[in-house]
Amino acid sequence: MDDVVIAGGGPAGALAAIILARAGARVRLFERARFPRHKLCGDTLNPGALAVLARHVDTTALVTGSDEIHGMLLTGPGGVAVRALYGAGLAGRAVTRSVFDEWLLRQAVAAGARVEEGAAVKGALVSAGRVTGVTVAGRAGQDLAHEGRLVIAADGRRSTLAFSRGLAHQPARPRRWAIGGYFTGVAGCGTVGEMHVRKGHYIGVAPVPGGLTNVCVVIPHAVGDRAFGAPAELIRSRLNADPALRDRFVDARPEGDPVVLGPMAVDADAAGEPGLLLAGDAAGFIDPMTGDGLRLALAGAELAAAVILEVFAGRGSPEAAHLELARRRRAAFASKWRFNRTLRSLVTYPQGVSAAAVCARAVPSVLVTIIRYAGDLPTEARRAKAGCPSS
Repeated sequence: MDDVVIAGGGPAGALAAIILARAGARVRLFERARFPRHKLCGDTLNPGALAVLARHVDTTALVTGSDEIHGMLLTGPGGVAVRALYGAGLAGRAVTRSVFDEWLLRQAVAAGARVEEGAAVKGALVSAGRVTGVTVAGRAGQDLAHEGRLVIAADGRRSTLAFSRGLAHQPARPRRWAIGGYFTGVAGCGTVGEMHVRKGHYIGVAPVPGGLTNVCVVIPHAVGDRAFGAPAELIRSRLNADPALRDRFVDARPEGDPVVLGPMAVDADAAGEPGLLLAGDAAGFIDPMTGDGLRLALAGAELAAAVILEVFAGRGSPEAAHLELARRRRAAFASKWRFNRTLRSLVTYPQGVSAAAVCARAVPSVLVTIIRYAGDLPTEARRAKAGCPSS
């Protein structure tokens, strides 16, 4: 029996494995894919995400192989444009998920976790009302049982464990889809990520290493709506129709096929159940427009690992570990959850986008505050208290 079984080798699962293995726990991690693998994402780590990583791993190689991101450019209807730098010597990093995820998973292997790629978790082992392990698809077609004192579900927004155990669901609203791909030859890219919010959709643009630009179009698509057509054509049509972007993409060429993800929203009703803890997108998917999804995934993994180590040290009950995790997640993330839900609701309706544009024209500093908060930066009051300069 392992001390901890982890489903999912993305950032949350890998970081939890690192923390637990370095603390001496016997950790086995199952990942359905084989790395490197592409993952639809904005491909940026904000300063808050980097701070979480730096508490547990040497990020020198990650920093060397990535590019700096100094802030965000946010634009809206009617020519609204606000550019906010993180300031105070802070920067995020631009790095593709194929590079970042493999790097972090190899850190877990180096820490002593046993990682099995190409191994899909099929479900939970349950005994006396408590999760005691997982079943994994075997190479010969049979399901194999793997027991653990505790289990972490970090297997993504469509988590097999979270959904099969009734812990997560997809809400009726909003139902948005993301279509993302890479381009070369995009003009005007600097060292900031970009979010272009329009009536009915938004477009994320981010420079990544190797002369590539990540482009992601997010559109609403409810049940019964007409199919939105070929992904590559959809991205190009939205770019060509956008006054702020079309000239920058005149000479741009796509690199590879775009990826489609949706419906995106996933809500988790709990942080787990006896024997099972949720982490990463399995614990609830964060709308990508905030740029804070990776930071929340990493911080959530950190919390789950801390709760487990306290249980192993005799300072907590394994049956109640999920309740303690829920308490800590509320304390750490409640304000960000409210913030994300507010933004998610705002961009759902054209009236909300228009109202936000009017507000931004009148008081642009409001958007600067939003950008910095989304990047997990301290507020000006917290900066002053900490003795940090503002910018």
